[in-house]
Amino acid sequence: MSQNIINAIDLLGEIEQDSTVPKNIRARIKSAMDVLEEKESDAAVKTDKALEELDIISEDSNMPMYTRTQIYQIVSLLESSE
Repeated sequence: MSQNIINAIDLLGEIEQDSTVPKNIRARIKSAMDVLEEKESDAAVKTDKALEELDIISEDSNMPMYTRTQIYQIVSLLESSE
């Protein structure tokens, strides 16, 4: 697992623990984390699935602005790991 993916998982964990983030967003964050932590899948496939989840999350109008910034940072990390 690349360092960028490990960093992305850590950042996603921080967002998931943030009680100011709506539950539906935290659930999708957890889903993206689970995808990235899969042992069986290819790294490129895991990254693509996680990016799809994060794309859906980033369009949610209920997301706090600082969380959206964090999501963009994670997307950037994952895109550079491909």
